Amino acid sequence: MSSEGRRDSPQARIRRARAIGLCAAGLVALVLGVLLAVSSLGEPNPELPVLGEMPSFELVDHRGEPAAAEDYRGAPLVANFIFTRCPTVCPVFTMKMEQVSAETEDLGPELKLVSFSVDPEHDTPERLASYANEYDVDHDRWSFLTGDPAEIERTVRDGLHIAMEEEGEFPDGTPDIIHNTHFVLLDDDLQIRGYYDSNDAERIEELVRDARYLADKAH
Repeated sequence: MSSEGRRDSPQARIRRARAIGLCAAGLVALVLGVLLAVSSLGEPNPELPVLGEMPSFELVDHRGEPAAAEDYRGAPLVANFIFTRCPTVCPVFTMKMEQVSAETEDLGPELKLVSFSVDPEHDTPERLASYANEYDVDHDRWSFLTGDPAEIERTVRDGLHIAMEEEGEFPDGTPDIIHNTHFVLLDDDLQIRGYYDSNDAERIEELVRDARYLADKAH
């Protein structure tokens, strides 16, 4: 579809991004149903299912340092998915990650946070560093990753089962990249333990609770 036919409102774009992301990531929808059925807010859930695992990858972080999946083994990990040119959902999603970071600040390096760029051809380490500086980022525990587009796609879409797809452009030429806005929680062995809707405040609190549980279990 041409950009002339896509000049909808930011609110409509956000709704469409959510819908397309969920449809494209059927596994995420299934997982959410399972987790919602077995968990309740405020009660630790020691039976978090194992839903897969982080694939190996070789990327680079926002400081220009090499970043491999194995670098994150040993502590639970919260991942989300953004791109710096995004005019709609990404700034909000990053603020939600900022919230998770603030609410787990006392855990320090016992919980890691990673934001994967879904626009790696544009998002150089320098651009990601500039983007990170717009937020309250603890650089010792929160990394922004980019790298080879095929490696990003294999890691995000094939490995973590998160939808990402370019669908034309905005009128200003910015690519219209539709992507899922769920957090992914992994344990210290890089196993996927949950998907959490970033647009649901209760699910974010459950994410914080479950991340604390995994951090405590890991140590």
